[in-house]
Amino acid sequence: MNDRKRHEIFERLRAADPHPTTELSYSSPFELLIAVMLSAQATDKSVNRATTELFRRANTPQAILRLGEEGLKPYIRTIGLYNGKARNIIATCRILMDRFGGRVPAERKALESLPGVGRKTANVILNTAFGQPTIAVDTHIFRVANRTGLARGKTVREVEKRLLKHVPRQFQQNAHHWLILHGRYVCTARRPRCGSCIIADLCEYQHKELD
Repeated sequence: MNDRKRHEIFERLRAADPHPTTELSYSSPFELLIAVMLSAQATDKSVNRATTELFRRANTPQAILRLGEEGLKPYIRTIGLYNGKARNIIATCRILMDRFGGRVPAERKALESLPGVGRKTANVILNTAFGQPTIAVDTHIFRVANRTGLARGKTVREVEKRLLKHVPRQFQQNAHHWLILHGRYVCTARRPRCGSCIIADLCEYQHKELD
């Protein structure tokens, strides 16, 4: 995969979807943080169903702290690992109030100090809420980057580093969203839809089925 191909891949993805964004529903950095924390091992649709009701009742750190851990659980009970997630959310809200004035910080180190927030979640918040050109590598992006040849790596961190190195600067802000949506709907895990893929001729996957 060379730089010319990479540039053309993102040109096409941009032409098909000029303004990509997350499929999680949110209206503030805090709501996005909670939604991303809940999305681990869960679908965006299931998270959106839960947060629709939760955010009507409590969409600030103060309001969620008033609910408490046991009061929060009924809203997120349909989401996997909800007990641990409830515990982390309450602890995170407490830290946001105690250390950050109730606001979500826009710095990686501060975000990663929050319970339940790792590098991937921090990257999503930095990119989507604060407009920083980070790339959060989830299972979809890891698969697409390796399969296409965009940025091959054996670990998530390797893929992230290579994407940041090789994705042209003008595309870095939206690269995360283009790649995750491409992996979710076209370059799927079991049966990639190569026949309807707009970058199939540029992709280096050796087992394409174009019919």
